[in-house]
Amino acid sequence: MKPARPADAPPGEQAAENAASARGTNPDRVRQRNLATVLRLVHRAQGSSRSELTQSTGLNRSTIAALVGELAEIGVVREAVPAASNRVGRPSPVVTADPRVVAIAVNPEIDAVTVGIVGLDGTVHRRIRRETDSVPSASEAAHLAAATIRDVLDELPGDVRATGIGVAVPGLVRRSDGVVRLAPHLGWIDEPFSEMLRAETGLVTRAANDARLGAVAESIFGSGRGVGTMVFLNGGASGVGGGVIVDGRPLGGVEGYAGELGHTLVNSSGVVCHCGAVGCLETEVGQAELLHALGRERGSDDDLDALLAGSDDPRVLAEVERQVGWLSVTLRTTVNVFNPQVIVLGGFLGALHGVAGDRIRALTTESALRGPGQDVSIVRAALGPRRLMIGAAELAFEELLADPSSLAAR
Repeated sequence: MKPARPADAPPGEQAAENAASARGTNPDRVRQRNLATVLRLVHRAQGSSRSELTQSTGLNRSTIAALVGELAEIGVVREAVPAASNRVGRPSPVVTADPRVVAIAVNPEIDAVTVGIVGLDGTVHRRIRRETDSVPSASEAAHLAAATIRDVLDELPGDVRATGIGVAVPGLVRRSDGVVRLAPHLGWIDEPFSEMLRAETGLVTRAANDARLGAVAESIFGSGRGVGTMVFLNGGASGVGGGVIVDGRPLGGVEGYAGELGHTLVNSSGVVCHCGAVGCLETEVGQAELLHALGRERGSDDDLDALLAGSDDPRVLAEVERQVGWLSVTLRTTVNVFNPQVIVLGGFLGALHGVAGDRIRALTTESALRGPGQDVSIVRAALGPRRLMIGAAELAFEELLADPSSLAAR
């Protein structure tokens, strides 16, 4: 063991020793950073050739080969030789994320708790929706989710490794500790849901707002793929939520509460929202009102799609036009504030876009500022019900993507 330096060692000598010590750790830090860079590229691209990784990272071929080899040894990527092509020369091996590395996704709702198993390659292997007779309390949702997780894990092959749990919550989740500060439709206030689920499962658990996680999923694998600045609005049984991606990164705010676009003022003569304000988007635009106009009490997004597309009932058409009008007010504000390249609409808002996409764009752009209004595209979300599962899984994959060796350590 190296002897300790005496307390009265010359400052210059001590500084030189500290610098040497720091230099000794640099190769490890660089290697960890490069491993993370390669894994993240493979994960987001859902597969890349070694030559593509060389081009994307600027590293040389031998370094990429060594990094891929180490990632394969850890068990987070696989390599395969692509099928024969007409290109001259030996084809570059294709590197893909190993689907046997999975995250568990949980989404508590007002009428169900959904659990999913999502591979590191972005594949949703399982999605189980456990319906409830009433709105579940935090402890009830944690217990139901934990029981479902145990059942699912028991059915998985023995070589599958779970990195942890990600929770998509329809409410405000404090980033520092995962406490659900307010989930109004669930009736949760200051509930440590992440800790409850960790205590029941023994797995690392992280939580965030569901729409924010939906935005992350759509930006990586969906309609916002390759887009630097994107706004996502999702409509579900629990209301309207939003998420913002700026320069490829989710906008969180000080404690993770940014993006609550469902509480944009759209009607100053409207009704009082559960948040205490008057005329929020959530009070004017809702899934329940669309289903009521269609003569239905419940229905999935797919049901709503087909029903709206197939209806010529004047009451349905009038409700669609009413909701599109209020939605466009929020979208106009969104365009002016964030200047996004793309606005992505999911859930029942996606169903509205399916039957009135041109109308939504016309109302939005004619009242938005000329510059940002001309540049924006308004599109429908691509991932469907997989979106929240994938977004929650990304939360659980964060540590692994930042430090691939952490899986080996576990």
